[in-house]
Amino acid sequence: MNTSSAVPPGRGHTPSAAAADGRSTRWDEHRQQRRTQLIRATRAAVHELGPDASMEEIAVHAGTSKSVFYRYFGDKNGLQRAVGERSIQYLERELLSAVDASAHALEGLYNMVEAYLRLAESSPNVYAFATRLPSEEPSRTAPRAGSSGPPPIQGFFTRIGSVMDRHYRDHLRQIGREPGPDSSAWYWPMGAIGMVRATGEAWLATPTGAPRPSAQRMARTLTTWLTDGLAGLGPLQPPTDSPSTSTSTNRQELS
Repeated sequence: MNTSSAVPPGRGHTPSAAAADGRSTRWDEHRQQRRTQLIRATRAAVHELGPDASMEEIAVHAGTSKSVFYRYFGDKNGLQRAVGERSIQYLERELLSAVDASAHALEGLYNMVEAYLRLAESSPNVYAFATRLPSEEPSRTAPRAGSSGPPPIQGFFTRIGSVMDRHYRDHLRQIGREPGPDSSAWYWPMGAIGMVRATGEAWLATPTGAPRPSAQRMARTLTTWLTDGLAGLGPLQPPTDSPSTSTSTNRQELS
């Protein structure tokens, strides 16, 4: 009997095909590890050099060449997007952990604001680099898929807005003040995010040496502004153990 005919077509090279697949997998893993290393090196360089650091400066700080960064990220836009995605993933996890650890909605709001300010303050340079796209810079290669479009921070704020919206609705139901479906009150979560981001970035940009409140005090102040806005729906009194209960104190600070 001719057993060779029992081998299905295309199966005769299975061992070499498997070896090729193994090499491909190892290469993919190597590229991913190297990409992660370059992202970390970029964060370290930007933290020290500033958000306007060039690809050349980042490469020198990382102890490699620009061509390596171009090979992995395409251009500076792609590099910023990769750094932004990694930084924002971490920021999002921290904010969600902060709100999950909260006993009630107002405490959750304060915790999220405080976590956002504290993490941004830990490296304003990396925050700026990760949340904005670069100015026009010549690219040595054609833009790669996913290296253009809005910065990752936009998707982050949309997701955080959904979380805030859910907690906001729960809070209003608990106090019996839920507005109708066509109420403008439902825009509050995204409006709150806009205020926190704009105020937080202005706070980060305070010149060195100028007086600036701590992240905790700034978070208390922002929480007070936001909860005072809720007062338009009725007399909403925050719980006595909420960080935002010192409304009169915060008002005196602003005067």
